[in-house]
Amino acid sequence: MDRKTAQATIEAVLFTMGDSVPVEDIASVLEEDEKFVREIVAEMQVAYAKSDRGIQIVELEDSIQLRTKDDFFDALVKIATVPKKNVLTDALLETLSIVAYKQPVTRLDVEKIRGVNSDHCISRLVEYGLIQEVGRLDAPGRPLLFGTTEQFLRSFGVKSIEDLPEMNDDLLNDFKVQAEQEIQIKLDQIKLDI
Repeated sequence: MDRKTAQATIEAVLFTMGDSVPVEDIASVLEEDEKFVREIVAEMQVAYAKSDRGIQIVELEDSIQLRTKDDFFDALVKIATVPKKNVLTDALLETLSIVAYKQPVTRLDVEKIRGVNSDHCISRLVEYGLIQEVGRLDAPGRPLLFGTTEQFLRSFGVKSIEDLPEMNDDLLNDFKVQAEQEIQIKLDQIKLDI
């Protein structure tokens, strides 16, 4: 198949599906290998980025999606109802970070790290589509395992989990100092209340 026809076919498939489509499925449609599909998609990404188009192609793990560029959100709001924005509180972000970096992870593992009950946070993140059940741990009670979703990748603008920033020792130490300071402030407030 020639490259122009492949590009047009990929664009039609992505537009019609509306959601991400596995590279493997696109390769099957084109009757080509996945390497060819990735080359064509890379060419399309460059072409869309250079032009004054309102769309872009993003790669999410082993899937491809056609989506609106963020710059055009205000224009879409004028014609469509405003999509509900999910607010991520500090507790939700903390829980999401633990799941993202430690996945697959159980609720109990999250609670051990956070030091508090995390049922609400996990339920809310599942509701937002940022995490999902990915299996069960082979242990007594067979607890659920959680991992991130494609929506997580889309929301945070990363291609895959491997693209998440790495935590270095300096950053971890900074977080530890901040946490200790927050605990001390809370202890001081408790003493004042007594």
